[in-house]
This record gives sequence, structure tokens and C-alpha cells, in this order.
Amino acid sequence: MKYELIGETVPAVEVTLNQGEAMVSQNGGMSWQTEGIKMATNTNGGIMKGLGRMLAGESIFMNSYTAEKDGAKIAFASTVPGKIMALDLGEYPNGITMQKGAFLCSQPTVDLKMEFTKKISSGFFGGEGFILQKATGTGTIFLEVDGDAIIRDLQPGEVLKVDTGNVVAFEKGVSYEIETVKGLKNIFLGGEGLFLTKLVGPGKVIIQTQNFNDFAGRILSRMPR
Repeated sequence: MKYELIGETVPAVEVTLNQGEAMVSQNGGMSWQTEGIKMATNTNGGIMKGLGRMLAGESIFMNSYTAEKDGAKIAFASTVPGKIMALDLGEYPNGITMQKGAFLCSQPTVDLKMEFTKKISSGFFGGEGFILQKATGTGTIFLEVDGDAIIRDLQPGEVLKVDTGNVVAFEKGVSYEIETVKGLKNIFLGGEGLFLTKLVGPGKVIIQTQNFNDFAGRILSRMPR
């Protein structure tokens, strides 16, 4: 499998497959393909895994695209302006945890499953839902990032506080919890919301410079009513 990241504003990943190689994506994730690609729709691991993905904000069913000849090409595009990140899970032996909506596509050797946040407060108030996604296994996974991607390698005990919705993914070893903004004036006049995501090292953290939900909210606030 070979791939090329193309485009700038709303990028895509174009994958070149040899016969028998495959890619997996969410429903509707494919943008274009050449001849020689066979599609199959399934739950990719059983109905329970499908339901888990649904709870994490993804679709129950996934599409598998298998090359029937060498050199077949298929592309998956991001849905909003930003970046596409390719991660080799060989560099993350314990897997990575992702926010909902971050998964774009992967090789079929990548195993996706739901993962509960350790603290109930993180789930109810974190803005990303009580269930996250965890990717384990081998192969390459492609993540969709809103805006630009920033990688921080946190040292043991190092703390990074991130605005809710700006966390893309983090590796095992990084603890994840939600804390409230201190001070009534800061809460009501600061414009940063009530909660922050607190990430504590060690481990790598991927954050995004744009929170598309906030961006969409600003557009909505300017629409005539």
C-alpha cells in the first residue's frame, strides 16, 4: 500500500493498492476511485463493535474497499478545511485514543473499538461524549484534523490544558479529565466556556487549531432569524 496526501485547504489521501490489499472507511468516506476496486459493507468486527462505533459518534457499518488488480487507486477526503494525519500504529504499540469524528480511513489490520473515559465528569461535560474511540493493531490509520495539527510530547507529570473539542488523539499513558474554569467572572465573561480538557503526560498528544463546532456556532449566530 502506498499513499499520497494531496490538496491544501480540504485535503485528501489517495491510496494505491495492489491486488488483495484493502482500505476501510466510514460510510460515505470515499471520494473517488479507479476501476478495479470492490466495495463491501459490513460491521467490521460484529454488531457489538458496530454499536460501539455508533455510541462514539461514527456509523454502525463500515465500507471495505479491496483492489482486484495492481495499481488501483482510491481516495478519501476530509470534510472540513484542515489536515490529514497518517499514523503508523507500529509506533504506538498500545494504541491511540481518538475523539469522535477523527477517524477517516485505515488499513483493515487496524482495530477500532469504543473506549469509556475513566471519569464520568469527562464524559458528561467534556464535549466529546462519554465514549471515545481506540485504535490498536498494526498498519496505517488516517486522522482528520480541523485546521492545523499540533503534536506535543508530554513528559511524566507534564500538564496541557486544551479547550474542549481541540483534542484529536493521544496515546496510552496520557490521562484525560475535565476541569472547570475557575472564577465566575472568567466563566461568564472570558468567552472560553466552562470546561477545559486536562491532559497529563507521559505520552504524545495531537491537538487541532480549529474547533469546527465553535466555528459552525459562530456562523449560525450571524444567520438571520
